[in-house]
Amino acid sequence: MQVIGLCRFSYPAIGGFQTTHESVGERRQFLYQPDRLEERFRLFETIALPGFRKQSDEDFLLVIVVGECLPKPAFDRLHDLTSNLMQVRIVAQPPGRHRKVMQEVLNSARADLNQPCLQFRHDDDDAVSVNFVERLRGCVRDCADLFQNRALVAVDFNCGYFARASTDGIQAARVHRPLMTAGLGMYVRGGEQKSIMNFTHNRINRAMPVVTRPDTPMWVRGLNRFNDSPRTRNTNVELNPLTPQQKAEFLSQFAIDHDIVTRVHAAP
Repeated sequence: MQVIGLCRFSYPAIGGFQTTHESVGERRQFLYQPDRLEERFRLFETIALPGFRKQSDEDFLLVIVVGECLPKPAFDRLHDLTSNLMQVRIVAQPPGRHRKVMQEVLNSARADLNQPCLQFRHDDDDAVSVNFVERLRGCVRDCADLFQNRALVAVDFNCGYFARASTDGIQAARVHRPLMTAGLGMYVRGGEQKSIMNFTHNRINRAMPVVTRPDTPMWVRGLNRFNDSPRTRNTNVELNPLTPQQKAEFLSQFAIDHDIVTRVHAAP
């Protein structure tokens, strides 16, 4: 079964942001300010990409959506960071309605619309476990009857970490949170054209059944200066420096190297 992930990298959508802007031009100005782009690239390189490079199941596609107006130095840098990751496809789109554009991108990525697929969405400052794709597929096998009889079913790995990366390294807290963006997948029946991007992630349980897997930390949710989501009690937790055991877990579970994170974020 095809597995497709979608990551928006500073795409200037109309809608789709909790931070509001009066125009597409104003949104571009916000997204492409140099200090913001630099932070996104450092997080993308050290937090998001390592886990995808080390997936135990390599049979997946990660579509990265950018704006056609993304500055060329940023586009070239994104291309260079992902050029040796065969699962990545960069798709440039003009500004458009968020849900419609993302649905079209995901459906265009499907090898056969008449066949079922698994989808997930991913933010460029988050991480998933190195066995995320394997476990997502395994959930379909474990709950075969449910998936066969539904057009849409969500899969929620609800255990993970909130984390902040900085010049001091990684500070984190292990949490259980339902229906976060990271670690959330969705089964789509063949012939169904709705996508995971048609649903608000924390309300997806209002539209379809959700299979929950609460056991092992499966994601890292990045907290940083330019988070679009406002800080709420859902993410307002005390973060502490990683213990030696947690540093080892981040490396084995997410392929995140604490020393590399520290070095990259300490660079001028």
